Amino acid sequence: MKKVLIIDDESDARNLIREYLSPHSNFEITAECENGLEAVDRINTEEPDLIFLDIQMPGLNGFQVVQQIIHVPKIIFTTAYDQFAIKAFDNNAIDYLLKPYTSERFNQSLSKAAAYTQADFVKTEKLANEFTGQSPTRIMVESGNKMITLKVEDIFYFEAEKDYTRIHTASKSYLSNYGIGILEQRMDAKIFLRIHRSYIVNIHSIKEVHKEGYSMQVLLSNDKTLNVSRSYMEQLKKYFY
Repeated sequence: MKKVLIIDDESDARNLIREYLSPHSNFEITAECENGLEAVDRINTEEPDLIFLDIQMPGLNGFQVVQQIIHVPKIIFTTAYDQFAIKAFDNNAIDYLLKPYTSERFNQSLSKAAAYTQADFVKTEKLANEFTGQSPTRIMVESGNKMITLKVEDIFYFEAEKDYTRIHTASKSYLSNYGIGILEQRMDAKIFLRIHRSYIVNIHSIKEVHKEGYSMQVLLSNDKTLNVSRSYMEQLKKYFY
C-alpha cells in the first residue's frame, strides 16, 4: 500500500484527486493539506510515498515546499500554470498535471508513479538535496508570476527586509520568503559573509573595504556601499592579509 498526500489550497482540486484515486486500491490517502507550511510538516512526519503538490498556495508555494522537506517522496505537480511545472521540474518530478485534467490523464500520471524506479527517483531526491543542502549552487526565486533559477554565484548580497530577505544581483533584486538568518545557515559560509544584522555579502563581490576610525564599509563591484557593524568586523578581518 502506497501512502499518498494531497496538497492543494482548493477543496475542489483535492476532492477531484480523491475521486480519481478512489479506484486504485494500492494507493491510500493518509492526509490532505491546504497550505505549504502544513505540507512540509506532514511530509516530514508521515513520510508519504507520493504527493500531489499544487504550485501556488498560501504560506509556502510548491517550490518552497520542496526546498524545506527532509523526506523526499515521489512528486506529481498539479498546477494551472504550465510554465512553473514544465520549465522548472520537467526533469525532476515524476509528472505534472495541468489543470483542468481528465481522469485518463490522471491515470497516466499515476501509472508513471507506480512504475517509477529507484534509479528514476534519484533525480527527484537530487533536486531536494540541492535546495535543502547547506551550500546550494542554484536557488529558485519568484520573478513576477513565475519562478526562475538563479545561480548563487550571481548573488551580490542579501538584505534583511522585515521578516523577508531581498536578494540582490548585478541587474535585479528578488524577494525571498525566508528570513536572513535562515539564508545565512543555508549559504556557503566560505563565500557568504555576514557583515551586519541586515547584510550578508558574497566575498567575491567585495571590491574595496573602507576604514574610518572605528567604522568600516565595504564597496561592492556594483558600487553599492554597505556598512559593517562592529560585532561582525572580526569576521571580515579574517580575510585581511
